[in-house]
Amino acid sequence: MSRLLQTGLNAGKEPLVKVVGGEGVRFILDDGRKVIDGSTTGGPLGHAHPDMVEAIHKAAENPVINEGWFWAEREKAAEDLIDIAFADEKSWVGAVRFFLSGSEANDLALTLSQAMTGRTPLATRERAYHGMAGLARQMTVQPHWHGGLAIQGGGSRPVPNPVPVRVIPAPLNAKYGVIDDKRPLAERLAGVETTLSDTAATLIDYTQGGIYYDAAYQDLVADAARKAGSLWIADEVVTGLGRSGRWFGFQGGKTRPDMVTLGKCLAGGSSPAGAVVLSKDLVAELKDKSWQTYSTFRAHPMAVSCIRAYLRVVQRDKLLARSRDIAERLEKGLMAVAQKHPSVSRMDGFGLHWTVELHGPDWRNWYADTIEPPVASRVAARALEAGAVIGTSGEQTSLFLCPPMVSTDRDIDDLLAALDHGLELADDEYARAAA
Repeated sequence: MSRLLQTGLNAGKEPLVKVVGGEGVRFILDDGRKVIDGSTTGGPLGHAHPDMVEAIHKAAENPVINEGWFWAEREKAAEDLIDIAFADEKSWVGAVRFFLSGSEANDLALTLSQAMTGRTPLATRERAYHGMAGLARQMTVQPHWHGGLAIQGGGSRPVPNPVPVRVIPAPLNAKYGVIDDKRPLAERLAGVETTLSDTAATLIDYTQGGIYYDAAYQDLVADAARKAGSLWIADEVVTGLGRSGRWFGFQGGKTRPDMVTLGKCLAGGSSPAGAVVLSKDLVAELKDKSWQTYSTFRAHPMAVSCIRAYLRVVQRDKLLARSRDIAERLEKGLMAVAQKHPSVSRMDGFGLHWTVELHGPDWRNWYADTIEPPVASRVAARALEAGAVIGTSGEQTSLFLCPPMVSTDRDIDDLLAALDHGLELADDEYARAAA
């Protein structure tokens, strides 16, 4: 019996895989197999990328210095982030503060919003996931990620939510499948400004729950938030820093956020790291104030070295263009897979994050309170037989694919073939249920 407590990305009692190493875009399993890591939101360069390995070696020579002391390398990392990733956004970007993770970045961006506005309530969109720390967890409105206990025999004990959270309608899109609510966006979001009227911040992400970026949606919500006096925070923890085929998802719309939160890709997956990027307007408001939050290991020398290395690799190797090429290949391949399998109800995505949703119960009623793995986890297990790890975000009927930015065309084709193999199981179950 393992002494490690964990919750997996695929629901059920037993772990789907036991990883002992990584090489390129592949995991090395305990049985010796090398399988494609097809759901690596935190590993944009795959595993053991030579530039990232070198960055870690160099970091070992740096001082052990906490967030409370000025350190020139940390300032250079902030400058690199703005000069490289925000090069086209310098008209409004003001400053950066580094954090330990995307969850912490979201939590502290939200508390800063409360302090600056004097308001307590917060807002997000339906089916959102913003992390599992502090206010980020409060803003995670997928029922199974409530931060408490899922009882495997049935039932759950969620963590009480002390902060009022306003939930607004999400964008509705699909590359494949039927959208039930076909009302115009303005009609679907009617009254959103009133909903946001007492909120400190409106935090919007672009991939969670299989609900993806929509420029018109962003601009409408951003305008409503501004009119309501609610700070707009773009959660780019998954989509930022190259995954979108551009530096940031929000760049597809006209509006620009008050804050951007970053994580996952920020240090190339080689070190935990997060960041909050503030607009010039917010930095001006902080001119005579001190943001009273502190941590010993934020912007640790390891993270700083990896952040700088990752930004250089993306720029040098033209990985934004490569992400767009992979996205085009994924969309074409996923469309073919979805059309082949009757168990698929919807497929959507953009950049390097895609979701395949299966027919089945409504996600609002899923609490992950079962020993038996749900259909999505069983599909993932069968895909592993064909050589790829596919995640489900712990959901019941939803799978996501998020390959590294350094994947080859052959890697993508192999990933799609594994998904195709896995979905045969869902087709069989779907046919039996319909009989």
